[in-house]
Amino acid sequence: MTLEKISTDRIEPNPNPVRALQFGEGNFMRAFIDWQLQQLNKKDLFNGKVTVVQPIDRGLADMLNEQDDRYTVILEGLLDGQVIQDFEIITVIDDVIDPYKRWQDYLAQAENDELAFIFSNTTEAGIAYHEGDQLTDTPPQSYPAKLTAFLYKRWELKKPGFTIIPCELIDRNGDKLKEIVLRYANDWQLPTEFKTWIDTENVFCCSLVDRIVPGYPRDNAEEFWDKMGYQDPLMVKAEPFLLWVIEGPQSLKESLPLAKAGLNVIVTDDMTPYRERKVHLLNGPHTAMVSLALLADIQTVEEVMKDADFRPFVDDLFSKELIPMVDLPQKELESYAEQIKERFLNPFANHQLTSILLNSVSKFSARLLPILTKFEAEKQTVPAHIAAALAGLIVLYRGDKIKPTDDKEALDAFEQAWKNPTTVAQDILSNDSLWGMDLTTLPDLATTVQTDVTILLEKGARELVKQLKGEI
Repeated sequence: MTLEKISTDRIEPNPNPVRALQFGEGNFMRAFIDWQLQQLNKKDLFNGKVTVVQPIDRGLADMLNEQDDRYTVILEGLLDGQVIQDFEIITVIDDVIDPYKRWQDYLAQAENDELAFIFSNTTEAGIAYHEGDQLTDTPPQSYPAKLTAFLYKRWELKKPGFTIIPCELIDRNGDKLKEIVLRYANDWQLPTEFKTWIDTENVFCCSLVDRIVPGYPRDNAEEFWDKMGYQDPLMVKAEPFLLWVIEGPQSLKESLPLAKAGLNVIVTDDMTPYRERKVHLLNGPHTAMVSLALLADIQTVEEVMKDADFRPFVDDLFSKELIPMVDLPQKELESYAEQIKERFLNPFANHQLTSILLNSVSKFSARLLPILTKFEAEKQTVPAHIAAALAGLIVLYRGDKIKPTDDKEALDAFEQAWKNPTTVAQDILSNDSLWGMDLTTLPDLATTVQTDVTILLEKGARELVKQLKGEI
């Protein structure tokens, strides 16, 4: 029997007004922000919907709109020692706008008096200044430029500002976003009163997100459809664990009462300790393992953790390079690391390494580069596991095994560097447009990485991680 597709007939429509604008319609936002807002609605604590904006010119807007902006979140995994297996149809999205086709519809959202929040996740590369973006573009290329145009429209309408909470995994994401918005305001010679309104009537919060979202369960999608009783090509799987740390006013606890709804959300005056712990000890190992494991034909995070050669690589990365460089109590970090390893072993996640690979250059810069530079400064030696991960990234970005997805400038840089394999590490590491600095200035790093590249090319990733374990 052919199952029907997901439709509004299966669930009561959401009658609430749109109260949030969301940039990003990918798996993470739908399983993190939108899922949380649904939990608030179920407890009458938000009573709102979301208009979602597709931030780039290729996305899921058409697919979501075709199924009435409904989709399913599947939670599977361990939480507090309990096995969780659950699914829920999410009904908080009112519309998904592709601004490359519906620019005026996007700007028209500024007229909504109920609109109070703006959320975003446009990947680590999304909060960036793009030279040449103009207010007259329909749309401008970058997310901050699109946001600036929207905020300007809001100001022209003499309406209140917003609480703006970016979820991109870069340090001080709210501060960085505000800085670029004001830069566009200056570039575009917008009125001083508008810039004052940005400062005084809008709250840009820095935030930290934590939930592993493997995404669409392609390997057993039909099994889920049978369980649910309908087809949903946009269902998204996530772990039950969730953490959201927001650096902002305490009034957020009432205006966006996520903790009151029982969600693991912290509103704090200083998110720095939470961010360093999460970025370096959760996201760092993801980025360190992904290229090397894919080069060894390993496909999922769980497989990495169960592999006799790669599990020691992950364990030693934690104990020898990551934990010693994070300024928090050792015992606390060790306990957190064990929790992460348990999450990595989630038997339900099927967390594909290819989903982690996206934009690996900016991810390496955010997640591992600070550890690498600090390690070299304090230990006067190269962190071997991080250097191997960097070598793995360089080899994988050659593109002959897997075609990476990243900024065109980054991909072009790797293509050019690979024209001379004997100097590829030197050429890539010296490119400060990739890393924000010339990494060849770090003692012995280029030599170490080039040696690892040679091992990867001649003997493979498994042999490299064995060597790090001291077995060769």
